[in-house]
Amino acid sequence: MTLTGLYVPLITPFDSNGGVALDPLESLAHQMLDAGATGLVCLGTTAEPAALSDSEKRAVFDVLAGVCRTRDAQLVVGADRPSELEALADWPEVVAAQVPVPSFVRPGDAGVLAYFTHLASVSPVPLVIYHIPYRTGQSLTLETLRRLASLPGVAAFKYAAGGIDNDTVALMSELPDDFAVLGGDDVVISPLLALGAHGAILASAHVDTADFVSLIDLWHAGDVPRARALGHRLAALSSALFAEPNPTVVKAVLHARGLIPTADVRLPLVSADPQSLEYFEGLNEGVANVSRSEVPSMR
Repeated sequence: MTLTGLYVPLITPFDSNGGVALDPLESLAHQMLDAGATGLVCLGTTAEPAALSDSEKRAVFDVLAGVCRTRDAQLVVGADRPSELEALADWPEVVAAQVPVPSFVRPGDAGVLAYFTHLASVSPVPLVIYHIPYRTGQSLTLETLRRLASLPGVAAFKYAAGGIDNDTVALMSELPDDFAVLGGDDVVISPLLALGAHGAILASAHVDTADFVSLIDLWHAGDVPRARALGHRLAALSSALFAEPNPTVVKAVLHARGLIPTADVRLPLVSADPQSLEYFEGLNEGVANVSRSEVPSMR
């Protein structure tokens, strides 16, 4: 199976008492699928998994697995340890596990290759390798990326290299037939789709989900003029949603629209400045109420 289309990496909503708001999470999941998303990502980095207890993680997983089971939708689960991967064996809704390149220790290309070779050998589901060097501190050569893509049990990259460079172009020009590239850099998803990306995992797609679905469909259909125009608009929207650390602005927008009970995040994140919400809403309405220079871009 080649992963294609839009996968929304769901936030974890919190209630006014600070607990996980499971009913709004379930409603949000259904809304993403109603808008045309192929599937959901459970406990990805957008879900603040490091700030959740084990019982909270299990509750989130149970809700999203139930939604995907009911809707016959695909579920990708964030995991990075063999024990977490092994626990996915009994869940048919789970089509893949999203695993980031190891951060902080920077094991080098040889270490990264050995790490994913081992994980793929013990995982009951295919892996989506999350390549995001500006967060992990671990850059990978084009040769290593190609070797990772050829590993048995590795189905895709969530590719968030920080932009489109020569290695990106070269990688996209020669991929295994059954391997997918899912764009993970929201602002540059349109040019990556133009290069042949199979789909996307985008936090920005919590908002205007149907338009992100359409963007992928338009590029796949070769409708360049319409895809290009929509891509420019969604890039501006994504830039505004990432004006502060993700998912703070996304949560502010969802709360303002009445979709989640609070805009709260857990430390070390802090809630978005109201100015970021004001800027986004102005931009989305076609009126820039706040100067772009006043809202610095932050990953």
